[in-house]
Amino acid sequence: MVNPKNPDHANLLPHHGEAYLYNIFFSVQEADNMMRSLRDELPWKQEPVRIFGKELMQPRLTCWCADPGVSYSYSGITMHGEPWNPVLTVIKERVEKIAGVRFNGALLNYYRSGQDSMGWHRDNEKELGGNPVIGSVSFGGTRKFRFRDYSSKKEIIPVDLAHGSFLLMKGLTQHYWEHQLPKTTKNNLPRINITFRCLKNI
Repeated sequence: MVNPKNPDHANLLPHHGEAYLYNIFFSVQEADNMMRSLRDELPWKQEPVRIFGKELMQPRLTCWCADPGVSYSYSGITMHGEPWNPVLTVIKERVEKIAGVRFNGALLNYYRSGQDSMGWHRDNEKELGGNPVIGSVSFGGTRKFRFRDYSSKKEIIPVDLAHGSFLLMKGLTQHYWEHQLPKTTKNNLPRINITFRCLKNI
């Protein structure tokens, strides 16, 4: 079990936010089994989103799992929750011990290859509260995740998210920093990412 007081690095962000990386949060065997279960058992979908007035297909597959009655809306779509499956429940409980909060929803993204991606954004929907706590777990191919100062658009912090890693974002992070997962030709392996969230006023 990872020591909650001992992430692999100190705060990744130099100002106005907190982000902590736990590189080996799950063993390789655990991560292999968990990824296989999530890939094979969840009802993955590719859904359209509305960006700057245009409807585009998301460059990845998605699934929203949540407590009963908890839905999630972003970029013009509303996702209704699938029930927690046993493996996702185990992951959620372990993440909650480190994050110190109880999550009631999780957005899962399945990046089928290096050509699937996520654009610059902040997880700042009003349902997430004033200072959201986001727990991000990664399985599969290592991808380069990037933070960028939201105001200047200049200060960029790259983070390698490896198989079985956990990234915790909290405090002012979603106010002052945006993040993305860009396309890559260097790692074409599939990847599943889970972002656990706590929706308020539902």
